[in-house]
Amino acid sequence: MQAVNLRSFKQKVRHNKRKLKGFLTKLEKNMPRGIDKMTAAIEPEVWKEVDCLTCANCCKTMTPTYTKADIKRIAAHFKVTPQEFTDKWLFYEKRDKDWQNKKQPCQFLNLSDNKCSIYAIRPEDCSGFPHLPKKKMAEYIHVHKQNIEYCPATYKMVEKLMAAVKG
Repeated sequence: MQAVNLRSFKQKVRHNKRKLKGFLTKLEKNMPRGIDKMTAAIEPEVWKEVDCLTCANCCKTMTPTYTKADIKRIAAHFKVTPQEFTDKWLFYEKRDKDWQNKKQPCQFLNLSDNKCSIYAIRPEDCSGFPHLPKKKMAEYIHVHKQNIEYCPATYKMVEKLMAAVKG
């Protein structure tokens, strides 16, 4: 597993973002047979190459959405009410109707080691990120289009998938 060099990753994204997003758009329109099996086979290869703890770009530049259950669970952990938790840490995004972090990087990210201080009770959105192993690839193409800019694992998965589909 390799440490992630964010500077190099951002440069690769700048050069290849259009190509990768274009590939995903073509997939949306014409999903190849066996794409879910293909992505399931590619995912373990990706994790052999990407070490999230050397990156944490998702926690540094994105915000998860918090469900009511997330808010209740995390508030209980801090021994505060859900209202006190949301008042202190979150804001309500009216357009998307989502609870999100007030600040970035995430307030629960320990910047010295890139570990989550609430990992065991983290939001559902975080526990599923970057959503690579989802069974229905077709339902997550739009998510991958967004995440290739932030997540080296997603970028690598789309890159490998593109090679496999063309190969």
